Amino acid sequence: MNTYNKIMLYFWLVAAILIFAIVTVMGIKDGFNLWGYYYFLGAIAAMAYLSRRWMMKRFERNHDEFYQRREQEENNEEK
Repeated sequence: MNTYNKIMLYFWLVAAILIFAIVTVMGIKDGFNLWGYYYFLGAIAAMAYLSRRWMMKRFERNHDEFYQRREQEENNEEK
């Protein structure tokens, strides 16, 4: 599951970069009045990347704290 999460994390990063680049090129080529609205999709992809990264770090920190607390409780029960 960790591999899947990392793949999806970088998928959203690449998607955001590609969307911004393509919209910028097409905006220069055809005009930003036609393509400017598509920056919204790039912003959504960037927000998906940032929220996924934040949640992964939060999960890992809580996961580590849980196992540390569990280990301390087991050591206290053994004494």
